[in-house]
Amino acid sequence: MEKELRLYDSIIKIKFDEGIIRVYSNAQLWQYVNGKAKERLTQLAEAIKNEYAALFSKPLQISTKSLILEILVHVYCDYLGLAFNRYVRITGIQKLVKKLLLRAEVVDCGETAKDGNRWVWDLLTPFNGAFFAILPDNLNATNLKKY
Repeated sequence: MEKELRLYDSIIKIKFDEGIIRVYSNAQLWQYVNGKAKERLTQLAEAIKNEYAALFSKPLQISTKSLILEILVHVYCDYLGLAFNRYVRITGIQKLVKKLLLRAEVVDCGETAKDGNRWVWDLLTPFNGAFFAILPDNLNATNLKKY
């Protein structure tokens, strides 16, 4: 079931299925995290977990930190891919990066039983601060995300 969460002036598109949520790394998400990624992604993760519990009458079995990290890394990879393609004008490589961007644009976050790499995100949560440190503060100023 697709839902739109209105957070501040942004509408974050999320698809909810039992055991899995999908967050769309679109211009609205970038606008939402712009300059306040740690605070805003924490709010987003909590809103997602609350909505999931309301929809399925049970909690989403993903820690808040793990959910934040997975969304953050996908947004960062989306940013890197778009920046790369802006500056590297080699057609074959740009095509490969575009394929990778399609994977980065939809953040599939599943519970352990449905997501084979949940353990990776759980393992990396102690390093959340480092991932926040490398994300540019002003994503919108890059003018990379158009949609």
